[in-house]
Amino acid sequence: MLRAGVCSVTFRKLPPQEVIRLATQAGLQGIEWGGDIHVPHGDLQKAREVARQTREAGLVVSSYGSYYRAGHGDELPFEKVLATAQELGAPVIRVWAGKRGSHEASPEYWQKVVEDSQHIAQSASREGVTICYEFHGNTLTDTGESARRLLEAVAHPAMRTYWQPRVEQSLLPNLRDLRRLMPWLVNVHAFWWSSSGERCALQEGEKAWSRFLQVVRLSQREHWILLEFVRGDSAEAFLQDARTLQRWLSAG
Repeated sequence: MLRAGVCSVTFRKLPPQEVIRLATQAGLQGIEWGGDIHVPHGDLQKAREVARQTREAGLVVSSYGSYYRAGHGDELPFEKVLATAQELGAPVIRVWAGKRGSHEASPEYWQKVVEDSQHIAQSASREGVTICYEFHGNTLTDTGESARRLLEAVAHPAMRTYWQPRVEQSLLPNLRDLRRLMPWLVNVHAFWWSSSGERCALQEGEKAWSRFLQVVRLSQREHWILLEFVRGDSAEAFLQDARTLQRWLSAG
């Protein structure tokens, strides 16, 4: 089953109450709360407050979008991230696979990220929480091939991944990346940008997204499709993208 939600980082300038209001107005089902502004790592009171407000609005906390960097736990203790996610009621914590691109990273750096990933996955699994890598440039999960390599090396059932299209790639390479990661896929970040990095209406990517969603549906598992980054950070663009996403999901 595919569920429609939004990443709170789409509206970093708005308070949590406004993000909730917009998500409700858009008819979405859940929110991925970001750990940078809306629910800062370690602010347990804020996490409890936002969790309550989310539930009272009839929405679900899909996930906690943390800024923990695997292999760099000295900069942000994972225990702080996990405690915040628990207070938030998030079943999933998004993390980043280090700070280096897969081709620039040394074998020693890969091993450092693998070992820390195993550690945080084990800690999270004790609390019934799943860890997911962000699929992003300048990390070890910057390609489908490298993300799969990392997930196979970590080999922990609580370590999974997100996916999003790489702006610089055409349809077929993006589909290959997605298919490579399907065994580990949990959630998807949805947006549509031009090849030059200009934000576009989600409906402009309908041809590609119809193919992406076909692949995701084949898993027969639950996945959140989370809107992220809209034109001009505007509420109007967000509401339009939400209508587009819901139309796609209902058509499936």
